[in-house]
Amino acid sequence: MRAMVLEEANKPLTMQDLLLPSPGEGEVLIKVKACSVCRTDLHIYAGELKEPKLPLIMGHQIVGTIEGEDSLVGVPWLGKTCGVCPYCKRDEENLCDDPTFTGYTINGGFAEYVVANKAFVFPIPDGYSEIQAAPLLCAGMIGYRSLKMVETAEKIGFYGFGAAAHLLIQVAKYQGKQVYAFTRKGDTKTQEKALELGAVWAGDSETKAPDELDAAILFAPVGSLVPTALRAVRKGGIVVSAGIHMSDIPSFPYSILWGERVLRSVANLTRKDGEEFLALAPKIPIQTEVTTYPLEKANEALRDLKEGNISGSAVIIP
Repeated sequence: MRAMVLEEANKPLTMQDLLLPSPGEGEVLIKVKACSVCRTDLHIYAGELKEPKLPLIMGHQIVGTIEGEDSLVGVPWLGKTCGVCPYCKRDEENLCDDPTFTGYTINGGFAEYVVANKAFVFPIPDGYSEIQAAPLLCAGMIGYRSLKMVETAEKIGFYGFGAAAHLLIQVAKYQGKQVYAFTRKGDTKTQEKALELGAVWAGDSETKAPDELDAAILFAPVGSLVPTALRAVRKGGIVVSAGIHMSDIPSFPYSILWGERVLRSVANLTRKDGEEFLALAPKIPIQTEVTTYPLEKANEALRDLKEGNISGSAVIIP
């Protein structure tokens, strides 16, 4: 099979011809139809996440078909959990002590085939093509987990308006919430897109929102946004960091945390998150905006994502 392989951090992926992987006990072989590119892939590529399997096939928003079957299935970031640690026993499998992660500690979907644990594979809802479904597998699922953490909030700030925010604003609107979109300074194009998708206000992250927020979700991996968001939420408000990696958080005065404000992170996802989100998606229905790339242009997709040249999600087609 063909695959784009990461040999070393910060070195371009190389096209390689590899042996077809063989599924083990409890695993299935999946023919990849589409694989969306995630900001986590950028963190792996840049060496900011320190434990990748090298050489590595990245990609963890995979849609394809199990060999011998026709229906579409999805493979997410969480590849497998141990099932026996205290977290797994408390139904907190996203915090498992011995997990595997697709496209990080095991090979992922920047390839023609991938092996996945069958217990962690999701059926794709009817009505979604492989290209449209791929962004749901991480941007959607982990974003949904983030939104659940602020479910009582009515006014929510989204800091960073990329793939996850494009999807989650649709969920928030469906739930009757108001979204305030914060982008990079001068990024009027993204601000206009946020308003088009239903944000009640859009501006740059250095600008104060016109209203006090009940909660904020940080999609951008920028540590300096933490005190910014804390200043934007009301007493008792919640600030959620939705990414797996973030630059260092600067010191900030206790006064902006005081008032029972809550600062928390999201770690991975559970299968329950995925099941709930995929059941909800067609009811809204969530529309995904994608830019497609052939497998051999995976480096270009990563570069475009890093430079902010994509509205919505980049999707690689083997």
